[in-house]
Amino acid sequence: MSSTDAKSTHLEAADARYKTQQAAGAEPHVQVRSPTRQALQRLRRDRAAVASAIFLLLLIIISILAPVLAPQDPIEINLGQRLAPPATQGYPLGADDLGRDILSRLIWGGRVSLVVGFSAVLVAMVLGVLVGLIGGYFGGWLDSLIMRLIDILMAFPAILLAIAIVASLGPGLRNAMLAVSIVGVPYYARIVRGSVLSLREQEFVYAARMIGVPVFRILIQHVLPNCLGPLIVAATLDVGWMIMMAAGLSFLGLGAQPPTAEWGVMLSQGRQFIRIAPHISIMPGAAIFLVVLALNLLGDGLRDAMDPRLRE
Repeated sequence: MSSTDAKSTHLEAADARYKTQQAAGAEPHVQVRSPTRQALQRLRRDRAAVASAIFLLLLIIISILAPVLAPQDPIEINLGQRLAPPATQGYPLGADDLGRDILSRLIWGGRVSLVVGFSAVLVAMVLGVLVGLIGGYFGGWLDSLIMRLIDILMAFPAILLAIAIVASLGPGLRNAMLAVSIVGVPYYARIVRGSVLSLREQEFVYAARMIGVPVFRILIQHVLPNCLGPLIVAATLDVGWMIMMAAGLSFLGLGAQPPTAEWGVMLSQGRQFIRIAPHISIMPGAAIFLVVLALNLLGDGLRDAMDPRLRE
């Protein structure tokens, strides 16, 4: 039997089953999977993304339970254990120049860094989405003005712009968080604007206009949901970037201030002991590296899961 005959036989059998179901009054069973479920199934097959998600979930749980899990007070000074190496009794990861437990400071520092990263991304995304929706939907001179302002912000290197903002506002964790958020706004605005420019010409948007749906409702209920895919991927990648930038500001003395347990502060305080006690800098540096790597792997996995064409 040739392949053509086999295919014809298969189609005839399927047609016979369909007619039998119709005669019995039953609807043919058609399995339809939602795009979200398909994306989740593709994400589960990405081992690196799944491992990264598990690692980040454990880190979040540890950070939430920092008051319970941290073996010591992160700012308690014990000069008797000054520069204690790792594996010292009571100091699994060693102690810093003031005898403070590095493990406890890492746990509390993770809490601070995650709050800064997620909060900065949330603020930047809300502002960027608002700006992108308005500019992309209305167009005209308003869109041109918004895009020129965004181009001006993006013309500066991100870290230099953040340093300039913090320098004008004054050093501190809140000001560093605000600076990092402002730096991230243009990227979200561009993502949303690009999506809105293609969506505003779609038939469902025209239909909503014709029946008198308010503009705000069109943007929130019809346009914004179709932009969520790129936004989720960008936000996942940006959390790591903002954690790293906030740590950089703290390292320069513009972010969190001592004795706050924050990874950038720990790096800054350990640099002068890098030769005699390298573990003071290695531990927070490794923590930043692992968190940023996990967030990047998860973001790449989400991007491939939501748009499989990018794999090719």
